[in-house]
Amino acid sequence: MIIRLVVRRMIALVLVLLGISLLTFFLSHVVPADPVRLYAGPRASPATIAFLRHQFGFDRPIWEQYLTYAGGLLHGNFGYSLFSHRPVANDLADYLPATFELTLTSILLILGIGIPLGIVAAVWRGSVIDHAARVLSATGIAMPAFWLGLMVQLVFFDILGWFPAGGRLDATTAPPPHVTGLYTVDSLLAGNLWLFWQSVWHLILPATVLAYGSLAVITRQMRGSMREILPQDYVRTARAKGLMPRVVVLRHAFKNALLPVITIAGLQIGILLGGALLVEDVFLWPGIGRYATLATINLDYNAILAVTLVAAVIYVVANLIVDILYIVVDPTVTY
Repeated sequence: MIIRLVVRRMIALVLVLLGISLLTFFLSHVVPADPVRLYAGPRASPATIAFLRHQFGFDRPIWEQYLTYAGGLLHGNFGYSLFSHRPVANDLADYLPATFELTLTSILLILGIGIPLGIVAAVWRGSVIDHAARVLSATGIAMPAFWLGLMVQLVFFDILGWFPAGGRLDATTAPPPHVTGLYTVDSLLAGNLWLFWQSVWHLILPATVLAYGSLAVITRQMRGSMREILPQDYVRTARAKGLMPRVVVLRHAFKNALLPVITIAGLQIGILLGGALLVEDVFLWPGIGRYATLATINLDYNAILAVTLVAAVIYVVANLIVDILYIVVDPTVTY
């Protein structure tokens, strides 16, 4: 079943990417602005602008431009970036690991804190932990990521001086030898613990800010699911058999309460990608979100399209993983 599901989703992924590339390509090319003029500068002559427009292919019909771009995608060619003056594929290779490291850390915080906190809040209903979980849910949903990031910088960097304001490392520190692009992993592979702790120290604030909103959602969902499952007959029967409370909660209630949480967690991937755009700008994090911001400001069509396609792939793959986890957690689920 899982293999058939993966094959169907891979076929659907091709159709999704085709539709997104068509929509994004045509929308970006109807914007009333001239990227060539931005690239050439305000003092460029009409002859220079015409030459550059011909060189980049912007003087051809839009359908012909799309066919050329789609043909390049089949060979892994995302085109040439107008503002970085490099192939977009090289830019993605440089920027994507930073976003992956930031997002992965945020996911670990969300699942590692949100699920246990939701369980404890549901089991100890009305306790201090339960009230703290509800406060976390309310504030996490209400506070925008960019505002929270600015407040966190003000308190923990400007006032207390506990954490750096942004960036992946200090300005005077050289990055570890490139293996995966993840500074925490590469520093461990290089055996440099000092560099590892510095990369972790720079990661704490942006990862926490990015995770906070989704952490509130997961905690609230876990708490609500557990509260619905705990009064069920089979849970009361397990208690009546004399099983330890820990066994009743984790073995009988938690597994059934986890299914809606898995669904919400998959949806939060898209929210994390959107939040990364703002968080990376606030913390000067050199990831795909900051790259997308620069590409949008400079009307870099190829870079905008590449970021959109990468985000679509990540979102589809994340939902595929959610569907597979459904089958693993509950074998009665069929697609």
